[in-house]
Amino acid sequence: METVAPSLRDTLQNARKSRRISQLELALRLGVSQRHVSFVESGRSLPSRELLLSWLNELQAPLALRNVALLQAGYAPVYRATTMSDDSLTPAREALSRLLAAHDPMPAMVMDAAWNVLQMNRGAQWLAHTLMPWAAQIPQDQPFNMLDAMLHPEGMTHKMSNIEEVALVMLAHLRDDAALVPALLPRVELLAVQLQQRIGQHLAPHPSKMVARAMAPVLTTRFSTEHGELSFFSMFTTFGTPQDITLSSLRVEHLFAADAATREVFDAKVV
Repeated sequence: METVAPSLRDTLQNARKSRRISQLELALRLGVSQRHVSFVESGRSLPSRELLLSWLNELQAPLALRNVALLQAGYAPVYRATTMSDDSLTPAREALSRLLAAHDPMPAMVMDAAWNVLQMNRGAQWLAHTLMPWAAQIPQDQPFNMLDAMLHPEGMTHKMSNIEEVALVMLAHLRDDAALVPALLPRVELLAVQLQQRIGQHLAPHPSKMVARAMAPVLTTRFSTEHGELSFFSMFTTFGTPQDITLSSLRVEHLFAADAATREVFDAKVV
């Protein structure tokens, strides 16, 4: 069956819906009529280059998606994608390395928009090998993808002791990413099927767990390991106002110990 390439109409509709913004709100932000927004999204009108750039900026669309939309509308792309090895990105690479090192011994990693892991600190490497011993056999030059790690028969989700609590939040986050990076969607939905098969009816949160989660300041993920239960919450760091597609796609995930026991394990094991 032949795959139909997405149109400008599809791109703009998906980008707006992923941000949960109505046509009316977008029209007010852009200073145009809701009718015009509707006409553009239905393919009946073509926005000017200036309006399209403002439109995509209001939706905080990834730079790569902005280039795609410009090409779909018949305009030249604006943003470039520099390879990470390029000399111009040396300051950015050094900043990322310092950020990862500063977070040791707790895990931190650099990922791109496709969930490929580009860099790990010592804490992240230790955690990955503890949760997924098979990962130690992956060659250094072979890409390591977090979605593939979750889908693996012996992946990290199988060590999550509170999977029933985190599954819905994790899937919602992944689907938001997939709305802006459509190539992720097949693996995200495959993961959803696997989680449904694993926890069945419990994929819908139990009321008591919903209350407990609502009371917690952050969602905690817990893993069962030979070192005891390890508990984490996470934060993400991104570049401010990037003007390069490569930099705009990068994010650093920092895992923090949610309890003293987890911190003690990392202090002892990551040396």
